[in-house]
Amino acid sequence: MPLLPSLNPRIIDALHAQALDLADKVRTRFDRLRNETNQIVADDEDLQRVQVSCEALRTTTRVMHCLAWLLNHRAHFAGELSELQLRRHGRLIANFPDSDPEVVANLPQDVQALVHDSQRLYQRIQRLEQAWRSEAVANGSAVQRLRDRLARAVEDHPSAA
Repeated sequence: MPLLPSLNPRIIDALHAQALDLADKVRTRFDRLRNETNQIVADDEDLQRVQVSCEALRTTTRVMHCLAWLLNHRAHFAGELSELQLRRHGRLIANFPDSDPEVVANLPQDVQALVHDSQRLYQRIQRLEQAWRSEAVANGSAVQRLRDRLARAVEDHPSAA
């Protein structure tokens, strides 16, 4: 498995800018697509409208979850959240539902690209979170580190025990 860079403010800020840009593009393009879909008159128009709306919601929500995760990490780096608060409340949803490939295949090419971009961003953030959480487990919890320090202190000064 390749080594991942440790999280730092520059990585978080770059991903945040990317996610904001993607969120804006997704919102704008899906709004336009909904307007285009509303002008379609066909037997399956209701189904198509619902599919477009569902995919718009799914894609937008996926990007918003990424933004929330990134904002929590930005707050941590700015000193507004402790590491404990971040670990407790800054989780990315582990099993966010994927887009339906058949529905995505029926969308215009540029919209398909936005859906795929949102999936790649989500997967990237998932990998960063997994690496970040694994690093914490490898380094031990704060309680375990404190116990280790106390044990070393007692070993260094056996008469104090």
